Amino acid sequence: MIRIEIEPVWRFRKDDDPRSMLVMLDFLNEIRETGKITRAAEQAQISYRHAWNLIEKWSAFFGTSLVDRRQGRGTTLTPFGDKLVWAGQRLRARLKPQLENLSQELETEINQLLPHGPAIIRVHASHGFAVAELRELLSRDPDIVVDLRYVSNQTSLVSLARNECDLAGIHLPQGELRQRSIAACKEWLTPGLHCVVGFVTREMGLMVKRGNPLAIDSLERLLDPAIRFINRDPASGTRLLFEQLLAQHGIDGVGINGYAQVEFTHAAVAAYVASDMADASFGVEAAARQFGLDFIRLVTEDYVFVCLKLLIEQEPMKRVLAIMRSPEFDVAVSKLPGYAAKDAGLIKSVGDVFRQTA
Repeated sequence: MIRIEIEPVWRFRKDDDPRSMLVMLDFLNEIRETGKITRAAEQAQISYRHAWNLIEKWSAFFGTSLVDRRQGRGTTLTPFGDKLVWAGQRLRARLKPQLENLSQELETEINQLLPHGPAIIRVHASHGFAVAELRELLSRDPDIVVDLRYVSNQTSLVSLARNECDLAGIHLPQGELRQRSIAACKEWLTPGLHCVVGFVTREMGLMVKRGNPLAIDSLERLLDPAIRFINRDPASGTRLLFEQLLAQHGIDGVGINGYAQVEFTHAAVAAYVASDMADASFGVEAAARQFGLDFIRLVTEDYVFVCLKLLIEQEPMKRVLAIMRSPEFDVAVSKLPGYAAKDAGLIKSVGDVFRQTA
């Protein structure tokens, strides 16, 4: 079983010099988080002396200090060093789903060519923290490859209808907005052909800076022109949910400062706010907490999977369901802020989950 990981590397180059400088942003982030160069050196598996040599080398290249050491206050990053770290975190948050999609595509192609290759479960799902946890647990089974591609709600159901995936992950808001989401999904589902697999719930809401200095406590507050907003991409299910919430409150998004500016993942918009490039965004609670932001809950979503009924009795799918139902998965989900396992691995009918009321 071959696993592939793709990670971005930061190289800086000056116009008058063809040579590039490799900067370890994870190393700098460890200094920012712990205030200790010794801890950063241990994490990078280098000596303390080598760590200082790197810091001095980077500072000389940029012509400004990256760290600041003060007696009794430990080590901190300078504003420039801090900006480098936040740039790295924003890039990682933005590119992670795309890089994971690419690595998964290559991983599947390579393993299919190996003798006695493992069974492959194709999963197309909206990007989410619980889905990543499921994939991590399944990766421990050498006989299963999870071909996970991050796509939008609607795209996952289209993929299922075209037999391009085995499991389609979708999220449905609880409450008044649910019926509209169900109507958009039902055209792709056939009760006699498909079934639904329970998974998790997740909290969606506004991400704001720690301490909420601008007192952002409602969607209406976003209309204040002094509040900078960063939006999700128009193709995402999260953007659709946000627009539905705005319509429910009679708010025109055009009046929100930054409404047209977008990022492509929950983590990316959270990193945008955390790095002070925006004051608020809309997304999942786990991303807000990951970047030390406050969170104002607005709606709860049910995240489920849809698949063909025939797939349920096949051995690879039985293993996937067993992981969903396991104590390990329940514990992993419980550690994600705003997430909760809900009927994980439980098989339900399309009619029960997608029933429309008058």
